[in-house]
Amino acid sequence: MTSETNVPDTPPWVHDPSRHPLITPQAKDVATRVFARIVSGAYPYGTRIPAERDLAAEFQETRATIRQALEFLATYDVVARRAGSGTFVSYRKPPPPSLPDGGATGEVTILQLAETASPFAMNVAESILEPEMIRLATIYMSTRDLAELAAQLEKLEKIVTESDIFATLEDDFMMTIARGTHNTLVAAMYAILYQVRRQPQWAASRKQMLKPSKIRSTQMLLRSLYEAISRRDVETAVELIKLHVASTHEDMIYES
Repeated sequence: MTSETNVPDTPPWVHDPSRHPLITPQAKDVATRVFARIVSGAYPYGTRIPAERDLAAEFQETRATIRQALEFLATYDVVARRAGSGTFVSYRKPPPPSLPDGGATGEVTILQLAETASPFAMNVAESILEPEMIRLATIYMSTRDLAELAAQLEKLEKIVTESDIFATLEDDFMMTIARGTHNTLVAAMYAILYQVRRQPQWAASRKQMLKPSKIRSTQMLLRSLYEAISRRDVETAVELIKLHVASTHEDMIYES
């Protein structure tokens, strides 16, 4: 199994603040998002990541912010900056440590989680994590975060019958909310659920449940959720995500 399917790593600056240079919140957010792509395998080890101008356009940041983010990542050896050549991924996921007797530590891969976790276990995990994630996001999402969320919602609302595309867009919508908490650990924990749901066996099950009527009702709920987050209405936003989790649980029971 490749490192791309492992449980997402915590950024190295969380464990080693001693090297932490002064950095703007915007640059640190970009660095966190680039690191997440590296860990997920979107930017594999040794490859060149997009040019500063391309990242600036994608993240809607200035090139100065992108440059600061990349220099920050270079400080922690996540990337290597080569003059005239670009920026290359130098981060490798560390192997899991072993217990003294040589046994496993209990760390598992995303594939193992996807194969062993039940839909009920997923629903329980969502019911624990998502309300608090929504609460934090409603408080801390920036104007830029909300603009990104609005753009994703617009794509979601154009789907009528394409269940596989809708499932992917819904996952991306929720992952944007997770990043919008600006809490690296919360985002990393939610990324585990995100990656499990992207595995083929889970994607097939969700596709079955996403009939056109379900797609439409979910679109309406996510629109209401976005609006509650936008107006910083924590109570309504949390109640809406609880309703969403409960609805998913009901669909799971109905399909089983």
